[in-house]
Parts: sequence; structure tokens; C-alpha cells
Amino acid sequence: MADRTFRHCPRVAVIGGNKPDPESLKMAYRVGRLLAERGAILVCGGLGGVMEEAARGCREAGGLSLGILPGQEPGEANDYIDIPVATGIGYNRNSMVVLNAAAVIAIDGEYGTLSEIAFARIFGKKIIGLNTWSIPGVIPASSPEEAVTLALEGLE
Repeated sequence: MADRTFRHCPRVAVIGGNKPDPESLKMAYRVGRLLAERGAILVCGGLGGVMEEAARGCREAGGLSLGILPGQEPGEANDYIDIPVATGIGYNRNSMVVLNAAAVIAIDGEYGTLSEIAFARIFGKKIIGLNTWSIPGVIPASSPEEAVTLALEGLE
């Protein structure tokens, strides 16, 4: 029988822009790596930009990533997603990304990211922000290390 210890691992969603600036990409990679090193499961939208870099960092540190995709094909996922989940519901999948995590780290992003932040607020999730929307309910972090520490506080 397969080892199922991952059931008890904290899940953290990393949300953010599909076309971020280089600094945001570096932060996303580091966040993904740090989450894996601390035993968390990375949840994201499974596509490019912040999502891909976070998944790459997670993979390279030996972690597990779950990509909740907007389209109907699991093959749409970036190359670093371990478990792609096709939804066929477009941006509506943003609520599913947030629901499948205990905390959210937002990096960069535009209105799709803002919608995920709104869902996180609606569902009572902790939201940490790196170079993203500065709005009530988003706890600002100054580094990937601080973002991961804040996200995992109380979950480990």
C-alpha cells in the first residue's frame, strides 16, 4: 500500500501573475522551494509565471505540487506540477485553488490573483503578500522566508 503521510501535510496555495517581473519569479521559486523543505504541499493554478516557478522550486526541493487547471486537459499543466487537476471551469477554478489550501501566498498578480485573494477572504484563509495587492486582509511579507513562515504558522 502507498504511503499516505502526505494527508497530514499542510497545504499552501501560491497564487500570482502569469507574466510577472523577474524579481517576482525569483520569489515564487524560493517560496515553492521553502514550502517543500518545510513539508508543505504546494497548491496552485498549474499554469505559467508565478505558478510555474513555485512548482519548479517545489519539485527541485523534493516536494509535492497540485495544479488546479482552468481547462479540460491535465496536459495543460506546467512541467513541474505533480498532480494536475483539470476542471473545465476557467477562472472559476480560482475558488478551488483557495479551498484546497490552509493558507495563501500571493506574489505579484493582476485581477485573477485579486479574485483568489477575495475568495481567500470569503473562506477565512490567511493571506500573505509578496509584491502584490496592498489591501486589507493581506499580510505583507518582506521576503520569501518570511512569507512561508507566516503562512505555515499554526499549521505545522
